[in-house]
Amino acid sequence: MRRFLLLYATQQGQAKAIAEEICEQAVVHGFSADLHCISESSKYDLKTETAPLVVVVSTTGTGDPPDTARKFVKEIQNQTLPVDFFAHLRYGLLGLGDSEYTYFCNGGKIIDKRLQELGARHFYDTGHADDCVGLELVVEPWIAGLWPALREHFRSSRGQEEISGTAPVASPASSRTDLVKSELLHIESQVELLRFDDSGRKDSEVLKQDAVNSNQSNVLIEDFESSLTRSVPPLSQASLNVPALPPEYLQVHLQESLGQEESQASVTSADPIFQVPISKAVQLTTNDAIKTTLLVELDISKTDFSYQPGDAFSVICPNSDSEVQSLLQRLQLEDKREHYVLLKIKTDTKKKGAALPQHIPARCSLQFIFTWCLEIRAIPKKAFLRALVDYTSDSAEKRRLQELCSKQGAADYSRFVRDACACLLDLLLAFPSCQPPLSLLLEHLPKLQPRPYSCASSSLFHPGKLHFVFNVVEFLSTAPTEVLRKGVCTGWLALLVASVLQPNTYASHEDSRKAVAPKISISPRTANYFHLPNDPSIPIIMVGPGTGIAPFIGFLQHREKLQEQHPDGNFGAVWLFFGCRHKNRDYLFRKELRHFLKHGILTHLKVSFSRDAPVGEEEATAKYVQDNIQLHGQEVVRILLHENGCIYVCGDAKNMAKDVHDALVEIISKEIGVEKLEAMKTLATLKEDKRYLQDIWS
Repeated sequence: MRRFLLLYATQQGQAKAIAEEICEQAVVHGFSADLHCISESSKYDLKTETAPLVVVVSTTGTGDPPDTARKFVKEIQNQTLPVDFFAHLRYGLLGLGDSEYTYFCNGGKIIDKRLQELGARHFYDTGHADDCVGLELVVEPWIAGLWPALREHFRSSRGQEEISGTAPVASPASSRTDLVKSELLHIESQVELLRFDDSGRKDSEVLKQDAVNSNQSNVLIEDFESSLTRSVPPLSQASLNVPALPPEYLQVHLQESLGQEESQASVTSADPIFQVPISKAVQLTTNDAIKTTLLVELDISKTDFSYQPGDAFSVICPNSDSEVQSLLQRLQLEDKREHYVLLKIKTDTKKKGAALPQHIPARCSLQFIFTWCLEIRAIPKKAFLRALVDYTSDSAEKRRLQELCSKQGAADYSRFVRDACACLLDLLLAFPSCQPPLSLLLEHLPKLQPRPYSCASSSLFHPGKLHFVFNVVEFLSTAPTEVLRKGVCTGWLALLVASVLQPNTYASHEDSRKAVAPKISISPRTANYFHLPNDPSIPIIMVGPGTGIAPFIGFLQHREKLQEQHPDGNFGAVWLFFGCRHKNRDYLFRKELRHFLKHGILTHLKVSFSRDAPVGEEEATAKYVQDNIQLHGQEVVRILLHENGCIYVCGDAKNMAKDVHDALVEIISKEIGVEKLEAMKTLATLKEDKRYLQDIWS
């Protein structure tokens, strides 16, 4: 068998799952994959590696490699390494990202670029998969094209004959061309996907179904619209290419517990965890505002947790009690929720390198694991749907699950599973005959991730305290029926602080009511660049609509204390572009911003209200923050290009961050008289110089 080295760098498990899929397919195609996490440096050595290298890399934050790749990236970034350090390496790389973020697939791009700088060369073109439209649109054709590329590599490098026993596949050239097309066009989910012949597929996995069989009643299926549970022609009559069945690898034993106590301390984390009390909670919006925004103050005085304005931290949160109960009920495990879950690897598993999930602690109850360890709201991957097929007894339900995980059903998967935010519970309610074993869920449900929040205070201004701000997220899930759901973390926090919540008076005196301060667990996040300049004379521009204002309140508090400590210091101009819907409902920190403006901490405050009727001339043309930036384009360009200033953007990645970027391109183009492409290059340089910084989320 031809061997290749397969490394993955994962944050939430996506890259690992894709690497495992490549590993499993490799055997069928006549290859042997040596699979490792990129952090397991003791198990591989790129300096002496002679086999081709395949790397799958995700992106975290606003464009960083995942935490598991931190050490690897630091080592290869060593500037003393010679330019031919990896000249012997031939590799292919698949980057995962989300095009809603400016630094799309940047985790992969950083590694890709550095490997080439050190002399490594591609044997197969890089793929960039976009979670915004569906990773599988690039992942599936990229994996399909990998096998002919590997064959070509071994044939050309060793002059040996092509491995026998495999059917013809798309040529490397054609698969690469199609990959490039898929990246350039950002294929929408509805578009028919490329079809590669997969020589590893068994006949039993290509499902043929006659149109006659698909319509067993007098009611024509054309009379219905497609839905999560039902398809229409041509899909309902199509022959399907479904993924190979992922090998099962966990054996589960439930043991009656002796009533031992469990705590959040059992939750696994790479970073230190601090349990801290909530000392205050304030509603910043009025009750008739479209979104409810809360400020929470944590008492960190008895810990060694430290932060600076612009930092972020993670909140370790549980799943909703009611959703956990519903899931246990549906799985007929409610009477065993206090039982301990004992895991072992199946002795006869076909899964290569099978290991116990690290996010499931030993000797914990079923209830604890579903509450604190598993992302039960995760959108099920196609491999999970494929696994559920074999535990579904109703033929119509089985067929629909096969459609949803097939290549032919890609558009339906995007529409009814991915875009509808369908979770496991939704699927189990939609397909009543599906009875998966607990082991399958523990194999496929990812780790419940801590939720990141920006620090909204300065420790100089609030010693021993940490503030953060959030909207209570609410959304309508439509699968299989309409259900109003709250965000996993924000919904939990809102319930938790209800007993100590103060009304919309942020600067009010302490509430006379005495309630027991609830505690939450937090962990620091890795250092970022979203910090004030070391030189306070550098002018700064802050753009933060809605809760995007959070880190800037910390900036302004910090500057106020610095100016008190250095009354004769040279402090640069500070601009803030803030936006909200209504002046009297969700103008966050209004009183505090007026204070900063009055005392010269904030030199320019530009606010836009998107839903209020315009009052002044400026308001009439400035509905959003990007409109206000255009109105003050001359001053913004002067600060950025002539005064060495910095611009910070915080908030929504999907619309606001892109619109602000476009506005900056417009004003640079206009003010200095250059083409838009040149203006974009100017902004790219500002990003490289860490003078255009973003803290954005989707």
